[in-house]
Amino acid sequence: MVMALQAEIRRSHEARYDHRLQGILLVAQGMTCLEVARLLGDSLRTVQYWVKRFQEKGLCGLEEGKRPGRPRSLSAAQWQEVSVALRLSPEDYDLSGHLWDGKTLSAFIQQQFQINLGVRQCQRLFRKMGFRLRKPRPLIAHADPEMQRQYKKLEKLSQNPEVDLWAMDEVRFQQYGSRCRMWIPPEDKEPVLLHHPTHRSIGYFGAVRVRDGKFIFKPEAHRFNAQTFWDFLKEVQLLSSADGQRVVLILDNARYHHAKLHHEWREEQGPGFALDFLPPYSPELNPIERVWRLVRRICIHNRYFPALENVIYTVEKQFAQWGCGSETLRTLCAIIVSRN
Repeated sequence: MVMALQAEIRRSHEARYDHRLQGILLVAQGMTCLEVARLLGDSLRTVQYWVKRFQEKGLCGLEEGKRPGRPRSLSAAQWQEVSVALRLSPEDYDLSGHLWDGKTLSAFIQQQFQINLGVRQCQRLFRKMGFRLRKPRPLIAHADPEMQRQYKKLEKLSQNPEVDLWAMDEVRFQQYGSRCRMWIPPEDKEPVLLHHPTHRSIGYFGAVRVRDGKFIFKPEAHRFNAQTFWDFLKEVQLLSSADGQRVVLILDNARYHHAKLHHEWREEQGPGFALDFLPPYSPELNPIERVWRLVRRICIHNRYFPALENVIYTVEKQFAQWGCGSETLRTLCAIIVSRN
């Protein structure tokens, strides 16, 4: 109990100031420094120091001073050099690997400055320098950034009240599962995630209505091809045309999306049901890609699936919740209109 109260006193600047003030008051009332030290649980030398500070500076002498702490291991110039190095590759400094981590940074500092910093200290340096631990977003190398910037169709379509805008794509979920970073309790030193040794997967065609997050899907256990795509396209056309609006379907440039098999049928649908193809190598512009990432995060990541049927049940259970519309998907797939 006494130790807990003393810890609470030391917890804040105000509490420590009041504690010292109480000690000075007791001395002023006639108690000796030794008696006050025993009563408050401090050392005799500490109470004597309080008295001396009070005699020299009054109440200001009892306030907290700046605590310099341990001096920095790196000088300002060395700190700047480390900051520059972290924006290059470790290979530029004859270090192994192409990614910086605590171990590599520790080796760099030892090599450049002959200063020994532990791996943990170096990991803290990343945060002190403003670095963040993030997983890179994949981007296809052949995409044309200029063409992507000029692609304004989605913005115009999303603002047209006569157009019902849908986003469509295909996806596969592996029974093997996937991993992501997670919070673990302190007693778990090294979390383990089981994976089933298989390459089995289940595919899905999916389409989401941008204005309200309504989601429709169709499982595809085998291959995505022109025929299976056409079958799903007919389902989307049937379900989306009930509102009587012009339907525009956003999708990428997979070969079977342009297949001759269904070209004539698409032409027959006329302006009431049209496909709008994204720029080449630009799948990230499709809003439904965000839906797939969300499904993986809430259904697939860090889970063990002993059978493919478990994957199907988990994923389709989530899909069913979005069948009548979803505020989550509506917000996720919202198309931000630029002000330029």
